[in-house]
Amino acid sequence: MMKKNLTSDSSLCRGRRPVLDLLEKTPRLCGKLLIANNVRPPFLDEVLTAARAAGVVYQVVAPEALDKISGGEKHQGVICKLIQSKPAELEEFLKTLDKNIPALLVILDHIEDPHNLGAVIRSAEAGGASGVIYAKRRSAVPNDTVIKTSAGASLRLPLIQVANITRAIERLKEFNFWIVGLSEKSETSIWSEKLPERTALVIGAEGFGISRLVMENCDMAVKIPIKENSAGSLNASVAAALGIFEWARSQEKNK
Repeated sequence: MMKKNLTSDSSLCRGRRPVLDLLEKTPRLCGKLLIANNVRPPFLDEVLTAARAAGVVYQVVAPEALDKISGGEKHQGVICKLIQSKPAELEEFLKTLDKNIPALLVILDHIEDPHNLGAVIRSAEAGGASGVIYAKRRSAVPNDTVIKTSAGASLRLPLIQVANITRAIERLKEFNFWIVGLSEKSETSIWSEKLPERTALVIGAEGFGISRLVMENCDMAVKIPIKENSAGSLNASVAAALGIFEWARSQEKNK
């Protein structure tokens, strides 16, 4: 099984829903579970049952201990210490993909807000994407904020860290992916162009969009039509969600 990309910034999973999702769906990433002694049923029963079923070690501690570990962030009485592992590599990930079947990848061109990263990952998982690619430098990393914002999807969906987005795009083309840039500067509506079966959807940075070199390496660019006299642009994660689900919709029509 491919290792996930947890870093020193993603050593904790906080909050009741994220922790339960972790225990139920990816318990192999849970090193130790800490539960505040003021947590009461029914959540206490639920989390203990999940931990025992997964074979995860747990400890009941004072709420103050969780406050200290959490560094002031909300934890809702439960924290899971995550098992660390190396970032996923592109070549390792590509070995898991069949070149001849429909697939969607999401490429983030230096998204720096962890909330945006988490929201994109959540939409990518829900929309059936095979993975999310992000840059090693000048990008948000999958930390605990990303885990919470993604509702735990960042612990399940393959996240691929690359040194250079443009070189990653070149490699994806060798695997029959069409590179589609989502840009408000495009003259082509995403609704008028059918997205290819094998699409790598590029999402630009907050406020700056897709960088020039990355855009030059896209096979096509599309925009999400926005009503005149409106705000003028969409949040990166919202735009990504619309692009992801447009690809998913087009695949449903092909069945």
